[in-house]
Amino acid sequence: MENNDIIVKEVSIEEAVKVNRNVIEFDGKDTTKEDFEKRYVGKDNLIIVAYYKNIPIGYIIGYDRDNDGSFYCWMAGVDNNYRRLGALTTLMNYQMNWAKNKGYNKLKIRTRNNRREMLSFLVKNGFNFVSVEQRDDITENRINLEHSLI
Repeated sequence: MENNDIIVKEVSIEEAVKVNRNVIEFDGKDTTKEDFEKRYVGKDNLIIVAYYKNIPIGYIIGYDRDNDGSFYCWMAGVDNNYRRLGALTTLMNYQMNWAKNKGYNKLKIRTRNNRREMLSFLVKNGFNFVSVEQRDDITENRINLEHSLI
């Protein structure tokens, strides 16, 4: 579900870091822009934020991690107070269109077994399971998924 009241903008990392602080799954960890930049600096990247009535409510950070024609959605989250408005769908659609227009052939993402809302979202939106990275605690297993852009 997309919401016409949600606007997606390409932004600076500082704006995404602000939104990250309000994503409940990330426990309010005050991750700095430098922590984020370690991943994507020097690589083709996209940093987007979703705004609802001019309030930043969600974000995605992606970059060319593998240099294999795929684009990696590294961090994504929506403020718990603004879920079910279609922000993640709008963000993901923006990212997929952006990546496709840049010539990428698939979108990769990794989530954890205990992130049930994200897993459900990804399955409903055409992502396919590729592999599972086992952890001692099964709820912490990393699940790798892909979505074709061609």
